[in-house]
Amino acid sequence: QVQLVESGGGFVQAGGSLRLSCAASRIGFGTPFSASIVGWYRQAPGKQRELVATMTSGGTTNYADFVKGRFSISRDNAKKTVYLRMNTLNPEDTAVYYCNFRGPTGYWGQGTQVTVSS
Repeated sequence: QVQLVESGGGFVQAGGSLRLSCAASRIGFGTPFSASIVGWYRQAPGKQRELVATMTSGGTTNYADFVKGRFSISRDNAKKTVYLRMNTLNPEDTAVYYCNFRGPTGYWGQGTQVTVSS
């Protein structure tokens, strides 16, 4: 089955930046990576998981209002990897960030912790 391996999370001061990566493998004969929607979601303590950003196979992006202008999603189909560049981080961005492949009913990464301190 599909495997998503995330990296790039960590600790950062408010105003700093991080770049998350998610490498997909074991796709098999399902919908190809290049033809699939990808995205990032996050879950803060005591809160529901929420959408951060998505990108369609055609490159169309969708961002949550609270990250628009600060975060940028991108993908490298040759490497089967999706990225999330996060700039101007604030403590409210502290959460576990999850990579998503083929939509909410598809596949999820294990999550990577992002902690932003004041």
